[in-house]
Amino acid sequence: MNDRPLLAAIRRNALYLAWVVSLVAVAGSLYFSEVAGFIPCKLCWFQRIFMYPLAWILGRACYRNDRRQIGYALPLSLAGGSISLYHYAEQKIPSLARILPCSTGVPCNGVYIDWFGFITIPLLALVAFALISVLLWIGRERRY
Repeated sequence: MNDRPLLAAIRRNALYLAWVVSLVAVAGSLYFSEVAGFIPCKLCWFQRIFMYPLAWILGRACYRNDRRQIGYALPLSLAGGSISLYHYAEQKIPSLARILPCSTGVPCNGVYIDWFGFITIPLLALVAFALISVLLWIGRERRY
């Protein structure tokens, strides 16, 4: 089976796919806070700071079919993913919570959901940021 047509289709639609992932992530974060009533911790807020603009930037990029916006979206996605990775590690490695503790509000190492023993909200955010980053990397303009 030849995977080149699949890669070409992903490359053609990478902006749209990344935008859909960002919209699902924003909807999920709003669901967890506004419907489920989970109060976001400090690290959750930082992740939102990086995810929410991605929905706007990628939506605009899709509307204008402007792949140059990837240069703006990719750093946001990588930074947000880094925060998500640290947040997930803080949840799963208790000693990390002592390094940079959340001193006010909800503790950052608290776990609202724990599906299958490893899927938490920061992991969901990390997967979204990783998918967006990979899609943006695949969909970037080629200059030969």
